[in-house]
Amino acid sequence: MTRSVHATIHSVNIGSSHDLIIGDEMVATGIVKQPCPGAVRVTPDGVEGDFIANGRVHGGPDQAVYLYSAEDLAFWEGEMDRPMPPGLFGENLTIDRWWPEVRIGDRLTNARLTLELTFPRVPCATLATRVGDPRFVKRFAQAGRPGVYARVIRDGHVEAGDTFTVEPAPADFPLAATLFRAWHDRRHHADVLRDALRAPLASRWRAAFEYVLEHPDA
Repeated sequence: MTRSVHATIHSVNIGSSHDLIIGDEMVATGIVKQPCPGAVRVTPDGVEGDFIANGRVHGGPDQAVYLYSAEDLAFWEGEMDRPMPPGLFGENLTIDRWWPEVRIGDRLTNARLTLELTFPRVPCATLATRVGDPRFVKRFAQAGRPGVYARVIRDGHVEAGDTFTVEPAPADFPLAATLFRAWHDRRHHADVLRDALRAPLASRWRAAFEYVLEHPDA
């Protein structure tokens, strides 16, 4: 019998609107998140009370919740020699740890809420500014610790201490780490992108993969 895998919520993090200087512009962003006490409602639109500044690239039904792990934060504390508190990377849910094979289509479920993983996080200048390192986009990509977005299959409430059972996706669905590497080296991974289209990808990234495959020289 296969042993059940579980993930526990370390903290639930919510952000309000903050202005950050990114390049030469002042930009409103919701990446500045703080742990919040008590139960918080999660709907297909995301975590209630969480500010989404740019709905074109963040949030939406396929990227409603962003998950990162306390293990990842501990890794970055060692790399950057300073504290990395929950929510620093803009994650809605900081979980205790990842399971051995994190796949697109994996589901986290308990009596109150079900989430389905849709795509790894792709780093941007906003993350680099938040962390305070202009080289961080490259460092984040090289580290291979992206965290993962999820859609909400069954809405409900979540709070720190909640435990979720991981329902694994089919074994032929891609690993999140494989997609993360493929996206950053897309010219050499057309087969991975093609295979990934069978999985329940976030629609934005499905469209991006289809475009790359149709325009290999773009």
